[in-house]
Amino acid sequence: MPLAGRRLVEWSLEAFAGADSVGVIVVALPPGHHAELGEGVVTVAGGEHRSESVAAALEQVETELVAVHDAARPLVTAKLIDELVAELVSRSDAAAVIAAAPLTDTVKRAREPRPARGELSQAGRTVAETVSRDCLWAAQTPQVFRTGALREALASDPRGVAAATDEAMLIELAGGTVLIHPSGPENLKVTTPLDLRVAELLLAERAG
Repeated sequence: MPLAGRRLVEWSLEAFAGADSVGVIVVALPPGHHAELGEGVVTVAGGEHRSESVAAALEQVETELVAVHDAARPLVTAKLIDELVAELVSRSDAAAVIAAAPLTDTVKRAREPRPARGELSQAGRTVAETVSRDCLWAAQTPQVFRTGALREALASDPRGVAAATDEAMLIELAGGTVLIHPSGPENLKVTTPLDLRVAELLLAERAG
């Protein structure tokens, strides 16, 4: 996916290459895809599920800590990456630390399941309750882990691993401590054309 004249993934690669705390960069590609991503970048074949892609990339990691990032978050910065690593290093009791933004919207829990992406009809759903947002955070990436703890979490119940929406969830289920490092909403995830436009504007502002 192109973004501001470059492939989307290249923005993240630039940030990780610029982080003092990062050594080897490993990218899990969709099965059957091949890409040259620059000197020093290792590529591996990903899997059907997110957890399978992370596990494949993790085979290339020999360091005590590892950062996991979604290439769909192109506005990540080297500063944020280094801050996350430093925080985990300083907390020997923790197994992971995640970037996250405090929720600012009023949060409603519906009685019915949320509509699937692309579903046209969204009528007929009712509010069950309003959830206090005081302790709610929107999880982002990067997420930094103690490598051993992440390996153990990925080797746990396969059904739970496949259903996990991020790796921090697996650490939580295993009883590990996950820290929250506040990050801004500009570390957005590009999932829609609108997200892409916003990311382009933010990158242009950053460059200017």
